[in-house]
Amino acid sequence: MRSEQDVNRAIELYADTVKRICFLHLKNYHDTQDIFQKVFLKYLTYDGQFESESHRKAWFIRVTVNACKDWLRDYYRKNALSIEEAVKEYAASDRGSREVISAVLSLEPKYKNVVYLFYFEGYSVGEISKMLQKKENTVYSLLSRAREKLKKELGGEDFE
Repeated sequence: MRSEQDVNRAIELYADTVKRICFLHLKNYHDTQDIFQKVFLKYLTYDGQFESESHRKAWFIRVTVNACKDWLRDYYRKNALSIEEAVKEYAASDRGSREVISAVLSLEPKYKNVVYLFYFEGYSVGEISKMLQKKENTVYSLLSRAREKLKKELGGEDFE
């Protein structure tokens, strides 16, 4: 366990870096504060030695990024609906057509994801590309292919 003086020095040196990384990933002040505390608590209990200050800084950056990713994964796992559940909820409302919903659900996952995010959630292609970690042109291609598959299945000419 590290000394209080060592932890205070680390907070002085790396607090801004840790907060910026957290806010960049989490986009939320309160979540940023939670992760900030977790990172410095982890530093307090970390027994490893650092070769240099740049090694210590790299450790803080890596631990912060991983903590943010874990936080996001955990949050979405607990609070998000699967695409199938969300589309079924949409179909149950008066807004959706059961035939269209069934056709979307029958698509392969790579097509179903982009169609759901674009048409049902209203995300732009740029946002979808970031979420799915795909190039924008790939998202455009997937949407185009999905539209063609849906046109064939639904028998429509003006599906867009």
